[in-house]
Amino acid sequence: MWPYPKVIAHRGGGILAPENTLAGIRAGLQRGFHAIEFDVMLARDAVPILMHDPQLGRTVAGAGAVPDYSAAELAAMDAGSWLDARYAGEPVPSLRAVIEFCRAEGIWMNIEIKPAPGFEAATGRQAARLVRELFADRLGAAAADLPLFSSFSMEALRVAADEAPEIPRGCLFDLVPDDWARQLRELGAVALHTNQKHLRPEQARAIKDAGHGLMCYTVNDPARARELLEWGVDAFCTDRIDLFSADFGRRPA
Repeated sequence: MWPYPKVIAHRGGGILAPENTLAGIRAGLQRGFHAIEFDVMLARDAVPILMHDPQLGRTVAGAGAVPDYSAAELAAMDAGSWLDARYAGEPVPSLRAVIEFCRAEGIWMNIEIKPAPGFEAATGRQAARLVRELFADRLGAAAADLPLFSSFSMEALRVAADEAPEIPRGCLFDLVPDDWARQLRELGAVALHTNQKHLRPEQARAIKDAGHGLMCYTVNDPARARELLEWGVDAFCTDRIDLFSADFGRRPA
C-alpha cells in the first residue's frame, strides 16, 4: 500500500533551487508540490540538519566534513551560490525548521536519513527522536498524515524504528537485493525505494504482490515515469519539477 503522493520533488525543489534548503522547498511549493524528499545528516552537536554530502564543497562553500561543524556554524555558511547568485547566503537549515515549515504548509515529507560515515546509529536516533517529538499530536493518525523515513543504512533505520516505531519506514537500495523481502520484514518497512535505472518489471510485480509500497528515484523523463507507473510503481521523485505536474499520473475520478 502507498497512501502518499505519486510525484515527489527531489531534495526540495529539484534543479530549480538549491537542494536541501528552504528555498528549494518553497520552489517546489510554488509549483504545486506538496510532497518532497530531502536528506538529513548530523552536525557536530548532534543536531539534525539537511545535507546530502558528508564533505563540504559541492553545495556548501567550505572545507572539511559536516560533522566537524555545529548546526549554527553550518547555518552561517552559503548553501545557495553554487546554483545561482540570487541564492547567495541561503543557509543550511535544521530539520526542526524544515518540519515546522512543511507542517505549516501542508507538505508531506520523505525524510532520507543520510548519515556521515560512522554516524549511522546516532543519525537514525536523533532524527527519529525529533520527528517523533514534532509529530506527537499525529502519532495515532493515518500513515498519510505522517512523514516516511528512508535510508540506505539499515542500521540507521533499525535505530529509528526503536526510537519512533510509529513513523513508517522505507528501505533504500540502488539495486534491489535478492533478500529484499527479509530486510523489509526485519525492519517493519512499509515500502522499498530503489534506483529506477536498475528496476525490472518482474521485481516491481513481486514487491507489489507482497503488499509493499514501491518508490523510484530519480525519474526526470515523463515517458519513463509512465512506464514505471504501468509496472505498478507507486511513486517517484524527480529533479525536473518543471516537466511534471504534482498530479502527474493521477487517474481521473
